[in-house]
Amino acid sequence: MVPHRASALVLALLLVAAPALAACSGASEESAPDLLAHAEHTLDETKTAHFVLESSGAPDTGTVLTGGEGDIARPLKVRTAGSPLDLKVISVNGTVYAQLPFTTTYSVVDPAQFGFGDPGALLDPDTGISQLLAQAESAKLGEEKRVGGEVVREVTAQIPGGLVQQILTSKDPSKPVEARFSIAPESGELRRAELTGPFYEAGSDATFTVRLSDFGDDVQITAPPTG
Repeated sequence: MVPHRASALVLALLLVAAPALAACSGASEESAPDLLAHAEHTLDETKTAHFVLESSGAPDTGTVLTGGEGDIARPLKVRTAGSPLDLKVISVNGTVYAQLPFTTTYSVVDPAQFGFGDPGALLDPDTGISQLLAQAESAKLGEEKRVGGEVVREVTAQIPGGLVQQILTSKDPSKPVEARFSIAPESGELRRAELTGPFYEAGSDATFTVRLSDFGDDVQITAPPTG
């Protein structure tokens, strides 16, 4: 039985972050489109997961969303918490609650005022990460590597800029975003999605990396009391 994990999700308003990977070998008989479809189905069927959102290439000034970490449980519920200049956020079925700096209670907020969308939307089958898999174009099989000791197969593809703008952000939605997905072939679990495009300013690429783990863990998230 998987122990209960009550870790909070961090929706950080930080300024920098960076990803890492290690390599090895394995085998996959699925084509690139089939592997993406397998990962999409697995993600849409997953009841709970842990995710980490990182970025690189963010501007040095201004308040921008560059990272986040947390747990999600379906129906769409997300809990976040963080440190310097972070917002503690809980999203329950489309309602977003935030504990603002220098306060001790949660309030219902419009997340757009802080430069990000509903974190629950990231894993919504209709509006989230799985749509990146479903609408990927020019998919090609890449290298086999290891992520945390697990063999994954990379798939490279292009994602329509307009779709990425809806899910994350884009300053030039007319430009496709380059994607590199790392998928565990046997389970179909998406372990990492690396997206490179004009997220912060047109004509200048930055990178968002989403890492997923702990599929199916026991996660309990409820709406907080508000003051």
